[in-house]
Amino acid sequence: MRNRPPRMHYKFRVAYTPLMEFQLIPDPGAFREVTRELLADEASNNLILGVLSSAIGNPQAYDDCRAMVVVDGGDVVAGGLVTTPPQNLIVAAGESGEHLSTLAEGVLAAGVEIHGAIGVRPVVDGFADRWTERTGTTSRLSMAQGIYALDTVTPPPPVRGGALPAVAGDADIVTGWMRAFAAEALPDEPSDQARLRAMVTRRLEGGGPTGTWLWEVDGSPVSMSSHSGPTGKGIRINAVYTLAEHRSNGYASALVATQSQFLLDDGYEACFLFTDLANLTSNRIYESIGYHRIAESALFLFDPP
Repeated sequence: MRNRPPRMHYKFRVAYTPLMEFQLIPDPGAFREVTRELLADEASNNLILGVLSSAIGNPQAYDDCRAMVVVDGGDVVAGGLVTTPPQNLIVAAGESGEHLSTLAEGVLAAGVEIHGAIGVRPVVDGFADRWTERTGTTSRLSMAQGIYALDTVTPPPPVRGGALPAVAGDADIVTGWMRAFAAEALPDEPSDQARLRAMVTRRLEGGGPTGTWLWEVDGSPVSMSSHSGPTGKGIRINAVYTLAEHRSNGYASALVATQSQFLLDDGYEACFLFTDLANLTSNRIYESIGYHRIAESALFLFDPP
């Protein structure tokens, strides 16, 4: 593991908003405490809450974790989280406003490298505008996303095969499919193969709120779906992937429905997931098994001048 940069508690006030203050928080647990009100909507903030739970529950999950807030008159009005810079800044704010300028100024002054920004719209759009103004970079919309939630599963039509949790012996298959999923769904995202393998190993070892399920037909896996990042009352479904030659057979629908029902039966009140709004087929599939869109998100990437 590479050496971690020293932790610091960094503050400053910008001249044109004397009561507004940027703070770089020393650890994700402290960040979670001060942002409880800001992040109270678990469904909309499921990504940042899920990453926080991973960082708090397993300090080895990330080489580095930079959490930051903007405080205005004693109230936390914006927050951001970066894991292992340079990565994407996860932006959270009650609304799009001038405090996003303070967040952008603070991230820049603190020397936190970011590759892009992701968050609920229109907040993340406002941050992207302010970041590009201050850095001279250009922003491009990498993906417009739907944030979906489910509290009751609508069973899909029956298909061949069945679902079962992946185990340690499936590590090679899961790692390869995770890599294929990232290349297909998130081609602009930086990848770290060592971290991916370590994440898969942790996920398949069990003992925590993460897991991967496989749909098997005649003893061979054809589809995969994972869950991670509990938010408190909910948990996020991610990395849904089906081998190209087995698509359009309903395997992913059956797998996500089965896994979602398992998580609800296990005590979670809701399951969340992100979709690519440009992929109308996958959106219809999730809606058909009970997921409904509760917000829109966007991923912006920043290109140098």
